[in-house]
Amino acid sequence: MNYKNTLLFISKCLTINHESKNKKEIEHQLLNTDINWDFVVKVSTTHYVFPALYCNLKRANLLNYVPNELVNYMIHISDLNRNRNQQIITQAHEINNILLKHKIIPIFLKGTANLLEGLYNDITERMVGDIDFLVEDKHYKTTIKILQEHGYSEHNPIHKNTPIEHRHYPKMVKSGKIASIEVHKAMVSHEKFNEFDYEFVSKSFRKINNFHLLSAQNSLVLTCINKQLNDKGYQFKSIALRNAYDLFLQSKKTDSLQAIKQLNHADVLNNFLYSSYLLFNKPKSITYQNSENANKFVEKQWYWLENPEKYGRFKKITQFKILLKHRAGIIIKSLYNKKFRNYTVSKIKSMFLTR
Repeated sequence: MNYKNTLLFISKCLTINHESKNKKEIEHQLLNTDINWDFVVKVSTTHYVFPALYCNLKRANLLNYVPNELVNYMIHISDLNRNRNQQIITQAHEINNILLKHKIIPIFLKGTANLLEGLYNDITERMVGDIDFLVEDKHYKTTIKILQEHGYSEHNPIHKNTPIEHRHYPKMVKSGKIASIEVHKAMVSHEKFNEFDYEFVSKSFRKINNFHLLSAQNSLVLTCINKQLNDKGYQFKSIALRNAYDLFLQSKKTDSLQAIKQLNHADVLNNFLYSSYLLFNKPKSITYQNSENANKFVEKQWYWLENPEKYGRFKKITQFKILLKHRAGIIIKSLYNKKFRNYTVSKIKSMFLTR
């Protein structure tokens, strides 16, 4: 099994409890093919879907095809992740209660929101990094101050004084708490999607167990935005199974194409819909618009999957271009903006001091 075949095997496994054709194909593959389980573990771990893989195989009664030693390892990792997610939910409750007492409504986002919503059959399916939530711009600085008063501080203070505008405050941590938090004033960095802001989503948010969450449509839109724009999936032509799996489950609750059509420039998001549609073997729930742009995007993705060495070079070149553009922007701004000028000078000084 090469990388591409392994990725497609894992993708189908993630949908076997929803797509009967995929379950049949996976059962046939398990019966008639030598599965490189070491590679399956490596790829699924890299894509942060290892617990989700275990949960789906277990629900489909297919664990008898998996080596016993691996099953035990799956159980161990899934138990650890379930425990972590339970602590994250408890931490989210505490943050929510603190801010609501100050009449600030946090809208929880991404993985934490999916856990709070009950998107997964088992909370261990989702591997969550940070607790992300959005607040209204007028409450942004107050929210940070309140959390600092309750023991949260910057994980890396060096980022605190950067003049670079970011969609969220630097990561904050608190002693004894499992997860870092990110206070968002925006959900997307790309200027073409500035319309997707607090005002836009607050008109239709859901309230579940006293938590405020994005609507089903907007939650799906954010999944697409995170992959394509915030994580630069559009530039890298990359595949991320964790994002795609979230999209697949969200597409069971709302029309994916209609969701992204709320926004201008939806073609970038449509590429992700089409990519996920093919990745999961064409489930009917993922609707998309057939376009030349989407076809070209996916053709490039599949080409890179079949040519991993060439993709490695492409990725390095793309990373360099993005970094160069970012730094050039800072230098240009430093010519007329004192904050950026001081920031640039301090960075140059630190480079020489560390040598």
